[in-house]
Amino acid sequence: MEIYFDTENIDFKLSAIMLTRKWLKESVKNENPKFKIGELSFVFCDDAYLHKINVEYLNHDTLTDIITFDNSDDENKIEGDIFISIERVRENAATLKTIFEQELRRVIIHGVLHLCGYKDKTKKDAQIMREKEDFYIAKWLEMA
Repeated sequence: MEIYFDTENIDFKLSAIMLTRKWLKESVKNENPKFKIGELSFVFCDDAYLHKINVEYLNHDTLTDIITFDNSDDENKIEGDIFISIERVRENAATLKTIFEQELRRVIIHGVLHLCGYKDKTKKDAQIMREKEDFYIAKWLEMA
């Protein structure tokens, strides 16, 4: 299992890296005991960097807080690249009147849930995704 945290175009340092790795590993195992984390890379970046990826790879000319690329060839292996705009997360936290750290954990687990097979394009799928995020945020708060 390799979980990496990097940055692009932004000065940012994730807090509690070891605890975050443990939380992600336990979350994935909770979703499906057969799931194993392979190589999972988080890249924290600014809006401009993520916008460029959104346009170039997804043909979406919009700002977003997260883009997840699934790199797994095995249905039981969780592998991917997750790009997160720290600027969007900060703005979302302010809009939602929550603390930045909690919103960041929500976005982190959101990307991992996509790699576990969850979708969020329909209202029903988005509701399931939100419930899962809330569940794992509670788990994070218990661990932290």
